[in-house]
Amino acid sequence: MSVENWSEDILVVELQDDPAFSDDVTAVIDQVDGHKDVDVVLNLAGVNYLNSSNIAKLLKLRKKLHARKRRLVLCGIDTNVWGLFLVTGLDNVFDFADNVAMGLAGVQLDPE
Repeated sequence: MSVENWSEDILVVELQDDPAFSDDVTAVIDQVDGHKDVDVVLNLAGVNYLNSSNIAKLLKLRKKLHARKRRLVLCGIDTNVWGLFLVTGLDNVFDFADNVAMGLAGVQLDPE
């Protein structure tokens, strides 16, 4: 996992497929717990599949950030993974961007 502190209130995280995915998202959740005012941009370009445990971790991260009025943006989504978000209806739950640059722009220009 690559974590970059883009600014003092934005984390950019590059994720990979399991088995690293679960541990990496747990580490991001721990970082969010330590930094109350942080937005997160997750780059999923290296993720080719998600299982139910992965989705549960993403939802947990979203819930923590949403409760603090902070944003989670998923970007670089593979076609197969995007299909999973569509089928499950999670395309209406998460915020998405085409790439990291667009995700950062969205977080910086459109704070909730």
